[in-house]
Amino acid sequence: MRNLFSVLAILTILSACSSEKKKTAAAPAGMPQQTLEVEAMVVKPSSIEEVVEVSGSILANESTEIRPEISGRLVQLNLREGAIVNKGSLLAKIYDGDLQAELKKLQVQLQIAEKTEERQKELLKIGGIAQQDYDLSLLQVSNIKADIELTRVSIGKTEIRAPYTGRLGLKNVSPGAYISPTTLLTTITEIRQMKIEFSVPEKYNTQITNGMGVVFTVEGSDKTYRANVLAKESYVDEATRNLRIRAVVQQPDAFMVPGTFAKVNMILGRNNNAFMIPSNAIIPQARNKQVAVYRGGVAFMTDITTGVRDSSRIQVTTGLQAGDTVITTGLLFVKNDSKIKLSKIN
Repeated sequence: MRNLFSVLAILTILSACSSEKKKTAAAPAGMPQQTLEVEAMVVKPSSIEEVVEVSGSILANESTEIRPEISGRLVQLNLREGAIVNKGSLLAKIYDGDLQAELKKLQVQLQIAEKTEERQKELLKIGGIAQQDYDLSLLQVSNIKADIELTRVSIGKTEIRAPYTGRLGLKNVSPGAYISPTTLLTTITEIRQMKIEFSVPEKYNTQITNGMGVVFTVEGSDKTYRANVLAKESYVDEATRNLRIRAVVQQPDAFMVPGTFAKVNMILGRNNNAFMIPSNAIIPQARNKQVAVYRGGVAFMTDITTGVRDSSRIQVTTGLQAGDTVITTGLLFVKNDSKIKLSKIN
């Protein structure tokens, strides 16, 4: 019996303690909500430039692989690696002794055929031969002349000349080598004019026009260079969704070697009524972005969409209006309907 009274006493004490804890826990709910002290900024229209920064490559205005048109043995090679050559300069010569002999043979045949044609022409005047016989002799003259012209063309193909003024690359053959149209002798690059090639996202297609200016830098130089858009590709690359652009460089210098990496900046427009807020004022959500807007001492969470950004600010395209006050600090503690006190307004 005494044990029963002891158990009942213990249960009574535990019940009382539980009730006291519930009262203690429920007490803060009735207390007034704490006011958060934060900083904010007033949204105002500002001017921004939409700058796209992409990587590119320096290109030569022209670059050509020098290969022969016919097969043969090299008897002359004028390839000085890295030298600048003028248009039409003889770079290499293939043996043409057989073609020269063929040319001389045809020239002798032409002389005989022309004399025969002259004699038959006189005979035709006095009726000594038929018109058909004279026509055959005249045809023979024409055929030999055609063969001579064909041989001269073949002789011309034994001379490999520079297609334009430019700098030679490394040579890949030596004198005396037997070469064919698949043999790469060297390369030539026109360096007086340079180009730059880069790609931009497809959404900028309509904003890029011929003649538009771009600025860029290259590795190894602190100088800023300028170029003008020459043309853009007629299609968007399906794999990257980028549009290829080519621009002509103004005043190239020694730092611009074809293939050099370049960092390109393009200004694709100016917006004089952009709403720019600090990047740290954005509250990322699972499917959207929000900002906390201060109205009448209370915070309201507002969905927004964003545009371009710079080093510290981001453009808000929808969700805010001029004059809105955006909370910029204490965002970890700010909830919808939180009571707010502004300590500083920018």
